Amino acid sequence: MFKLLVLILGFLLVGPPSQVFAQKKVPILVYHSIAEFTGHGQKELYVTPENFEKQITYLRDHGYTLLTFEQWQKIDLVKKPIFLTFDDGYKNNLNAFKVFQKLQTNQFKPAGTFFIITDFIGRANRLLEDDLKSLSKSGLISIQSHTATHLDLTKTENLVPELRESKRALEKIIDKEVIAISYPYGNFNPRVVTETKKYYLFGLTTTPGPYIKQGIENEHYLLPRTYIKYSTSLDDFAKIVNMD
Repeated sequence: MFKLLVLILGFLLVGPPSQVFAQKKVPILVYHSIAEFTGHGQKELYVTPENFEKQITYLRDHGYTLLTFEQWQKIDLVKKPIFLTFDDGYKNNLNAFKVFQKLQTNQFKPAGTFFIITDFIGRANRLLEDDLKSLSKSGLISIQSHTATHLDLTKTENLVPELRESKRALEKIIDKEVIAISYPYGNFNPRVVTETKKYYLFGLTTTPGPYIKQGIENEHYLLPRTYIKYSTSLDDFAKIVNMD
């Protein structure tokens, strides 16, 4: 009887075991090109529009809430938070936007973050300034920084052009605050993190795995991401996002 009372008291003080030990795992996915692969570039960095639509449909049908980094505080308010990110600012990312528009309902609002290399804006296969403006105004796409020229920040002496100037350039285009950056190649070190904190609230790596709140120093500047690739099947995708 005494042992039972101790167990009950412990339950009341600290909550059930699931609350004590379980931590919410938040998937942050990374895409590059949303297009058919035609033989140019790395095949695994492509996801076909058909497969992408199947993936977003899966998220819709399984109760996920797609967030952007402006909505970070909602992580603890929704049941299945997930972030979709797209690096490099390719023109074919408009295919992702079209899928979002197609699948949007009153109950389901797709959202994603496009990380833009500012010096590449307007190139033949990249998004235009007008694209960025309309995407940002749509409410479905958040425009954030992928630096100015996509240099490896860990090997770059002067980080100001890559960090501050890319932020300013994007803010001038979309007339909104830019709060997040994805590190080129996922590379970072303590100096990069220190400098990033001067301009941004979030820094994204390509360290695989979900985000799990741990309360460590610089946690929001070490955010992990999981690649979604050409070879990622829908079963693979389901396993990646079902992290609880």
